[in-house]
Amino acid sequence: MKKQIKPEGVLTLQTVPFPADTNSGGDIFGGWVLSQMDVAAGITAAERAKGRTSTVAIEAMRFHEPVLVGDLFTVYTQIVRTGTTSITIHVEAWVRRHIDSAPIMVTEGDFTFVAISSSGVKRNLPPAG
Repeated sequence: MKKQIKPEGVLTLQTVPFPADTNSGGDIFGGWVLSQMDVAAGITAAERAKGRTSTVAIEAMRFHEPVLVGDLFTVYTQIVRTGTTSITIHVEAWVRRHIDSAPIMVTEGDFTFVAISSSGVKRNLPPAG
């Protein structure tokens, strides 16, 4: 796989991990990374669905590099597929180790959401646009 040097998609979330977010090895816990990616994908899904959505699948997760305390952690999202009720979003997480350093892709994966009504029942996506 060719090393990607620039994020693809729309910048959707940006944060900084803290020491409380580490695993026993001192790196940022994978669950923290995954939850930030799910939040970002959920924002994109809700915008496209024009309402509530729910995560139904996470596929093809790839962890390329560790995330460290103090990294500038950014998440980019891009809708790659829509169905009648579902939206699949490719999510990339990138970090900058120092404010002037080049971005490094740390994680990527595909998140699928389903549009739901206010009562939690699956519903059709509205037309795009």
